[in-house]
Amino acid sequence: MVVMNTTHRAGVALAVTAVLSLSTAGVANAEPTVPQHAVIVCDSASFYANYDSASGPVGLKRILLRGDKVGHTRGAHPVYNGWAATFDFGPNDWGFVRQECLGGFGSW
Repeated sequence: MVVMNTTHRAGVALAVTAVLSLSTAGVANAEPTVPQHAVIVCDSASFYANYDSASGPVGLKRILLRGDKVGHTRGAHPVYNGWAATFDFGPNDWGFVRQECLGGFGSW
């Protein structure tokens, strides 16, 4: 009976170890990606606080104008249904703007 109890504990310990190993294997240690310099190329672009997959952009922060300096790294920062995660270098905050309003990458 003691042998069976010990065997059961060893099995539980191995199962817990396997779960912990699998859960930590998927953890990414990625460095943050600095936004690539870009500018607003539309006459005006709405800058939203967030993007909700069910309803679209939410929380209008302000309107950005042509030539405003922003940042977005293509391939690293998310784009949802044409709304790109963008850093506004003016007040130094993140939001979402239409992807087609971003251009002049690396121009400043």
